[in-house]
Amino acid sequence: MNQNQSTLMLYAYLSSLQQHWYRIFGHLTHKSRIKTSSCLLGFWICLMSSTIVAQTADRPNIIIMMTDDQGYGDIGAHGNPHLKTPHIESIGKNGLEMTHFFTYPNCSASRAAILTGRYPYRTGVTAVTQVDHLMNTSEITIAEVLSEHGYKTGIFGKWHLGDNYPMRPTDQGFQEALVHKGGGIGQAAGPAGNTYFDPILEHNNESKKYQGYCDDIFTEAAISYIEQHQDEPFLVYLATNLPHLPLQVPEARAEPYRKKGLHEDNALAYGMIDNIDDNVGRVVNKVKELGLYDNTIVIFLSDNGPRHRRTKNDSYPGRWTANLRGTKTSVYDCGIRVPFYVSWPEQLRQNRQTPKMGAIIDIFPTMLEACQITPDKSVHLDGQSLLPLWKGESISGLDERVFFVQMHYGPTPFKYMHFTARGQKYKLVSPHDFPHGIVHQPTDHVLKNVLQNLELYDVELDPSERINIAAEHPDIVEDMLAQYEDWFDEVIEEREAKGIQRIHLGTEAQRHTNLSRFDWGGPRVISRFDYGGPRVIEDNQLGYWRVSTAAGLYDISYDLPALEKDGIAHLKYNRIHHKLPYKKGQKKIVFKNITLPSAEGNLHAYLKSQRLATGPLFVDVKKLD
Repeated sequence: MNQNQSTLMLYAYLSSLQQHWYRIFGHLTHKSRIKTSSCLLGFWICLMSSTIVAQTADRPNIIIMMTDDQGYGDIGAHGNPHLKTPHIESIGKNGLEMTHFFTYPNCSASRAAILTGRYPYRTGVTAVTQVDHLMNTSEITIAEVLSEHGYKTGIFGKWHLGDNYPMRPTDQGFQEALVHKGGGIGQAAGPAGNTYFDPILEHNNESKKYQGYCDDIFTEAAISYIEQHQDEPFLVYLATNLPHLPLQVPEARAEPYRKKGLHEDNALAYGMIDNIDDNVGRVVNKVKELGLYDNTIVIFLSDNGPRHRRTKNDSYPGRWTANLRGTKTSVYDCGIRVPFYVSWPEQLRQNRQTPKMGAIIDIFPTMLEACQITPDKSVHLDGQSLLPLWKGESISGLDERVFFVQMHYGPTPFKYMHFTARGQKYKLVSPHDFPHGIVHQPTDHVLKNVLQNLELYDVELDPSERINIAAEHPDIVEDMLAQYEDWFDEVIEEREAKGIQRIHLGTEAQRHTNLSRFDWGGPRVISRFDYGGPRVIEDNQLGYWRVSTAAGLYDISYDLPALEKDGIAHLKYNRIHHKLPYKKGQKKIVFKNITLPSAEGNLHAYLKSQRLATGPLFVDVKKLD
């Protein structure tokens, strides 16, 4: 009998006691009944409280540590000739390593998947910026579910699923949040000039400046949260932004790798991983010190593979990739196969490995089973619980399962373009050299060429994906292609029914909203990822924000880029259009006392000193009434 069943039986028993009480004490005076009922009520509350405490005490604590762009080869035990990662590897020595664990090839998609147990395309997430990373708030996260079941929930580090209401971590179940904006510190989400040292971070939606190195700050906050809630079940999601670009790390971390003669990029990246490893050790040691270790699930993984090259003609010499093919953003295994370790001393045997395939969408259902929580049947979970596998048991159908991955930029996914269907033995690949450029519907000529050149690998015999066996096994190609087509049609239909998540302006939850170029969309935004490649990235300077507004009075200010001529600033929303003049070199302009309706639409903020408009760096929207 599980704990939920026990609770239901207890409720039934107490209800029957209440009925007996009315039969026995119904003859007493009103005052006497009140005294008697008060005693029984106190007994009932104590009994229920002890039951709830017993339930939550039996449930494990959960610590998920996710790194950012750390590849499968960025682990000492995976053959890396330069790195040592003893603290990370100790999690597996005290539990289990899944040697074939798969994520999505970019940041936001993997983060949506781990939090929801669903394919990211369902959730609205396709890429990492310009509306492609905004997760639909109808999604139910693991933090929301665990919060409803008595858990304390905290996130420390990288969120990357939307910076404004209703998409912030505190809107999606996290009771404590210390995060940076956007996809990384120093990106267009702001604040401008932010670095990994002494950064400005968001603590429960308030911007604050911190002292120290970002990874240490996040780790210390996570440890403090564990200490504060050591007597309650907790979920700690420590999602460091290391070793993501920009490569910034204390010199003492990078110097040992420089002395080995490594390329500077690798010395910095390995120094960042060295910092991660030490902080993993700090977290695990704290849990042991507090006596919580035996009943704490500790998971370590990365969100995707390493950024060790951008194209076939660009590489950072010497980065160890464990002989896997591809890079971050690639659907070859170097882009999606990541380190994965888990320990739970009370339930899992020590020092084991499994080659069985696991996926990022499996974490959510696995944690629910570990916590003895029945998932909401109205929510379609794509993942499955791996808990039996972790305990050394078999899972029916696991070897036949196929995990689907597709990656592109822009808000519209296109069938057949840059995907993989990855099984335990066979892997079907539709490769693409520049997935950032898949922003237009391919012509039939292109699609026919893609389908004629699909690749098939026996990844058990050929883990480096070098021998394409598609021509020898057309039946396997057709079967996996048909499965992919069914998957694509299903997830895209759900995605299109929801639409792109809007930013809400003027709500009580967030009366002051900062809009950045990181979150804008529109045709000119998409054009930055056209087939021209990186040389055209700076050509895009204009987008708009998909918003909904609460009716009221607003001040709307623009932070302006370097302006070389006088011009006119424009503000458009639905049928509203305001204009203000600006001068060459002006840094800020404010539209005061603007009345906005209760509506949905696209907020256009732009500057015109010539025919082609450009956009502000940031737009601050403050509700006044």
